[in-house]
Amino acid sequence: MLMLDKNTFKEEVLEAKGYVLVDYFGDGCVPCQALMPDVEELSKKYDKQVKFCKLNTSKARRLAISQRVLGLPTIVLYKDGEKLEEVIKEDATKANIETMITKNVNI
Repeated sequence: MLMLDKNTFKEEVLEAKGYVLVDYFGDGCVPCQALMPDVEELSKKYDKQVKFCKLNTSKARRLAISQRVLGLPTIVLYKDGEKLEEVIKEDATKANIETMITKNVNI
């Protein structure tokens, strides 16, 4: 998984062609840390179709707010720089993330 910051986000996500999944997490977010192994597993499964990235919102608050990320964990699927769909907070489960991927990406 590609670790993003405020300097690489625009190029890697908003200007990217194809599908990009961003895992927004925070330093003190226990549910985020619990979800990370699941997201890593999905990244291996779908790495040919989707670019998987993560962004620490503790270090990029303004960027997270500009993307309307108001709660954590938040997993967002983008296509060609446009937000397609997201799963947030309690809905951010491995099953829901995988459903979002398979529903939007032609697999």
